[in-house]
Amino acid sequence: MTAFLIASGLLIAGALLFIVPPLLRSRPADRVSRKTVNITLYRDQLKELDADLQSGTLSAEHYEKARRELEARLLEDVDAGDAMAGSPRHGRASAIALGLALPLCAVALYLAVGNPQALAPHQAADARGPAHDITPQQIEEMVQRLATRLQNNPDNVEGWIMLARAYNALGRFAQAASAYASAIKQLPNDAQLLADYADTLAMAQDRRLQGEPEKLIARALQIDPDNIKALALAGSLAFDNKNYAKAVEYWERILRLVPQDSEFARSVSASVAEARTLGKGSASAAPRDANAAASKRGVSGVVKLAPELAAKVAPTDTVFIFARAAEGPRIPLAILRKQARELPVTFSLDDSMAMAPGASLSSFPQVVIGARVSKSANANPQPGDLQGVSAPIANSASGITVVIDSEIR
Repeated sequence: MTAFLIASGLLIAGALLFIVPPLLRSRPADRVSRKTVNITLYRDQLKELDADLQSGTLSAEHYEKARRELEARLLEDVDAGDAMAGSPRHGRASAIALGLALPLCAVALYLAVGNPQALAPHQAADARGPAHDITPQQIEEMVQRLATRLQNNPDNVEGWIMLARAYNALGRFAQAASAYASAIKQLPNDAQLLADYADTLAMAQDRRLQGEPEKLIARALQIDPDNIKALALAGSLAFDNKNYAKAVEYWERILRLVPQDSEFARSVSASVAEARTLGKGSASAAPRDANAAASKRGVSGVVKLAPELAAKVAPTDTVFIFARAAEGPRIPLAILRKQARELPVTFSLDDSMAMAPGASLSSFPQVVIGARVSKSANANPQPGDLQGVSAPIANSASGITVVIDSEIR
């Protein structure tokens, strides 16, 4: 405990050395709007989140959660008003007051929100701090205040975007779409903004992308052909219209833009596989391979369920049967989707089921065949799923038997 107090005292003294001398010199400093600083920081952090989403290092779910938290913090800061940061006029008096107040405030703050019991090892295990989350009611109030301010300042495009995303988080999609429309008037050539607007407008009209959302998606892709969200929406629109070949084309463009071993890429790959299956392997949806013989090469066999696991499987559970390289990237080279009621089921995997360009069965001489029962129908493995994996085999082997005999923990 003594060592902790000494270390704390040194840290406070060091902080005072940085803060007090400039105040004693009483040099004027530029006053900067805290609101402007917060908005600038928000833009930078949002750009980092967007970059992580496009690179595939951050999933869409985690991206939306992080963005909502960031917007909530900014809403709170904007609501605080235009407090100005700068040097006080009476520097010497402030320096003396700060020199006395800082140590006292530090001690008081630690006693209020810190963990003093942690200084006593025998009490540390029982120390717990209360959570300080923003309540839904507080978010509603901040959103309403922001909406009121924007009525008086309609040229604040960042405010409209923030308001649209806040309404989205609250599930108020019609109001979110209206806010995006106000932002688009000022940034008509922003591809990402157009894609966000299209997505929200579709949610407002019962998840339908036809009509105005379709036009917005087309505009976004015309401005930026590699915009990942616009490509994803375009693929979903084609899929809904049963144009599975076109859906595959859009989604495969995404796979060329993100890391192949990322969670996002695996999710997109599963969508590609489903579109190919529904398109019944049409020539326009299949990978364009100059070697016709190689495109027909594949593996075949049967997938069975171990009897001891039968009680854990429902007839409607999804079964994924896939092949991946025995040595190399873990992205599936081919994937097939079935239902548990079909077990035991025969399967055949070939290059027409490839997940990404350049990653096909014929590209790897040794492959592993896996089968997984998914309760959630999620292409990514989840705890509670049941699986089985074969030993490495040749990429043209037949008569393979895969037994689903273990549970993912």
